[in-house]
Amino acid sequence: MAEPTEIDSHSPNARDDAVESPEQATAGRQSSPSGHRSSGKSHLSGSIFEQIVENERSYANENYFMPCDEQEQTRLAILYQCFTSVLNGQPSFQSIPRNAQRILEIGTGTGDWAVAVAERFPNAEITATDITCFQPTDVPPNVFFEIDDAQEEWTYTEPFDFIHIRGLAGAFSNWPAVYAQAYQHLQTNGVLEVADFGTISLGEPIADSYLSIYNGACASAAEKSGYPLGLDHMKKTVIEKAGLSIGKSRTFDVPLGTWASDPRKKVAGKMALIATLEGLESTSLRLLTRHMDWKVEDVRDLCGKVQGELMRPDARPFIPCHFIVARKLPI
Repeated sequence: MAEPTEIDSHSPNARDDAVESPEQATAGRQSSPSGHRSSGKSHLSGSIFEQIVENERSYANENYFMPCDEQEQTRLAILYQCFTSVLNGQPSFQSIPRNAQRILEIGTGTGDWAVAVAERFPNAEITATDITCFQPTDVPPNVFFEIDDAQEEWTYTEPFDFIHIRGLAGAFSNWPAVYAQAYQHLQTNGVLEVADFGTISLGEPIADSYLSIYNGACASAAEKSGYPLGLDHMKKTVIEKAGLSIGKSRTFDVPLGTWASDPRKKVAGKMALIATLEGLESTSLRLLTRHMDWKVEDVRDLCGKVQGELMRPDARPFIPCHFIVARKLPI
């Protein structure tokens, strides 16, 4: 297989120090209390949902397949650093206008992206939503965290200049409806950016690999659940049907591990491998036990075997990272 796509193309102002260690990435994380914001503290609004515990993992609701416990928070923090490395220290593939006043993030997770953007754009108001609460408490005064489900009606009264959605494959049963609401709540000439990872692949294929079994089982379970995985939600036709105009798209092949020759790819690859190994169980446990009637021990056994394949020196695994940028054009 050819070397992965250069991960520094189309990313201005590259910084070699953009990636932290896993320990730095997760330092200081704690769940945010509800209540109103005082200066320098997070503003969290919305209803607090009681978490659901299944198979020793915690979930935000009955539908979303990914957990929301401390183990998942660690993975998300590392994954954020991986995206940061892929984008050469930039928060987004599409440059955010310097005069942006209102920015929205859907599915903020640990809140890292929202906090970073709030620091870069101190005059903008950053609204970051998620279905659960584990964002940091010590944040810039211009970032607001809200518990909200983007599949419900959006009730914002003022439009946004930039809407950011990242890593939510499998989160929504009706992506066209989400895009329609994004269109409705964007300023004219406002931008929507969607980013997601594709399916893990081996650079050196293994016949009847455990990875292929894992990928197939998860895809089947997600389809059965009504919340499909994959990247159909990033198809041009799906986004344009909402009235948005595609500006640009890009795919970066991110190595998993340090096998790539380029030093920057090694850094991104190390982060991506850690997040991937941590994410195998997170992604599959609820899907396979609920929708495919797998036993917990069988899911964990498969995950362990996939980890072994990915760690093989000759495997050269990689994962595609997709970005698509759309704009609300004047009517």
